[in-house]
Amino acid sequence: MTKQLLDSKEIERTLTRISHEIIERNKGTEGLCLVGIQRGGVHLAERIAKKIKNTEGADIPVGSLDISFYRDDFRIRQPSVVSRTDMPFDVEGKKVVIVDDVFFTGRSIRAAMDAIMDMGRPALVQLAVLVDRGHRELPIRADYAGKNIPTSRGERVEVLLEEDGHADSVLLVPEEEAKDRDKNNRPGGEK
Repeated sequence: MTKQLLDSKEIERTLTRISHEIIERNKGTEGLCLVGIQRGGVHLAERIAKKIKNTEGADIPVGSLDISFYRDDFRIRQPSVVSRTDMPFDVEGKKVVIVDDVFFTGRSIRAAMDAIMDMGRPALVQLAVLVDRGHRELPIRADYAGKNIPTSRGERVEVLLEEDGHADSVLLVPEEEAKDRDKNNRPGGEK
């Protein structure tokens, strides 16, 4: 049975907290940029940038990153959809915050770091995620985690966002139900 983990108000509060933590930890916004992982991470990075602008009055550059060709399972699982990478700034010497919707094994984050390093040498790289569901396979941790949700491998976390035509919510879906959703081509970020 599907369970709602976060509703729209909880998502907004969580992103507000993450934006304040990013400002505090980086002692302001100097040299700061956000890089969202396609798809959900891009929307969340843009929302965080708006919240930082409302708080600090600073425009934080936001990039989008498609990690399809950097994934370690690329040869096994060809990407069904390749999204666009758009980095309208140089990462060299910047404080880069990677933003993703769901943090699972760590493999997507490793791929994102590889992609960023191919673009230049940032001063530092941090990670902000809306949901950390555990099950790490690589020694990577989030610097900013909205909500830690212990899950089983037989469950999937789906992040639905208004930018993709849904009401904002985070759902915990049993794997069998998630497979049925996949068969019916229901969109939404899932991990």
